[in-house]
Amino acid sequence: MKRLLFLFLLLASSVFASAQTQVVVLAKSSQSWEGSPLPAYPKEAPEISVLKITIPPHTTLPLHKHPIINVGYMVKGTLKVVTEEGEVLHLSAGDAIIEVVEKWHYGVNESDEPVEIVVVYAGTKESVYSISK
Repeated sequence: MKRLLFLFLLLASSVFASAQTQVVVLAKSSQSWEGSPLPAYPKEAPEISVLKITIPPHTTLPLHKHPIINVGYMVKGTLKVVTEEGEVLHLSAGDAIIEVVEKWHYGVNESDEPVEIVVVYAGTKESVYSISK
């Protein structure tokens, strides 16, 4: 009986605790931010990587492309992303991005503050995160 009461209290407390939980979808799409469809996942065993990237103030990243799907969450700062075709995306803290895949682009931190972005890459053990031109 004590076990049953303990189990009931445990379940009840988890229900009340979950009532406080909030879930906000930051990004959900089958396309990258500029409208291109995302590629199919590889058939090999997946490997997920989570990186925290800091971009110093007044820094322009080199022209590069990502061969695998990746998404980012802007923790701090502002960032301008520009494709080779001239498409522009402005990101601020709290924004999420579904990055372009196999498309040349670069990022620019034009501010006096560093940018912090957490990026999740969905690839395989052999995958590279980006390729510079």
